[in-house]
Amino acid sequence: MQRAAHTALYDWSQTVRPMIRQCLKSRAGPLQLSSRAYSVVPPPRDSEEKEMLDRILRVDHAGEYGANRIYAGQMAVLGRTRTGPLIQHMWDQEKKHLEKFNEILAENRVRPTALLPLWNVAGFLLGASTAMLGKEGAMACTVAVEESISEHYNSQIRALMEKDPERYTELLQVIKEFRDDEMEHHDTGLEHEAESLPGYWLLKNAIQLGCKAAIYVSQRV
Repeated sequence: MQRAAHTALYDWSQTVRPMIRQCLKSRAGPLQLSSRAYSVVPPPRDSEEKEMLDRILRVDHAGEYGANRIYAGQMAVLGRTRTGPLIQHMWDQEKKHLEKFNEILAENRVRPTALLPLWNVAGFLLGASTAMLGKEGAMACTVAVEESISEHYNSQIRALMEKDPERYTELLQVIKEFRDDEMEHHDTGLEHEAESLPGYWLLKNAIQLGCKAAIYVSQRV
């Protein structure tokens, strides 16, 4: 586990440095604007809307970052097994999600959560420790995490639809696309015997409790 923690810290530095450079670069010059004068997120009309959008972007970025670290931990344990390609496929999709949110945060000058170093280590250790239970353990973790993320995305979709679906068209499109990918990962986990793990429901509930806590604090810190 100590070695895994050192690996997680190294990977975190390699991930966060480019993100910081991207944020600084966005401050240094004009943004690349779309025909609507923004790519995904509309300019906030007031401080209340800005706070809402900042929270959405910050927590979604944190969720995708954590998911990447979980899959990194799973690959560290199961990468050379027959399950490796399956995990890699899901991880590749999560990498695209994180890349997009890195871009959106930089464009809108939204800082990521201050808890990224914690999610870096915690995510990697969660992925690695559940993978040590075998394929079923890794899939059980995937089901729990992806279900939590999907539910969270659904709550954001409902909130934005209630406010102004036309105004948030691009943001809704991104969230819906990523939600669909998370649901695909959830279903993949079930198809690959997640529920056959002894203590599946106990593990799933514990992981989802942690996810809810992570979502809550990442919106605010």
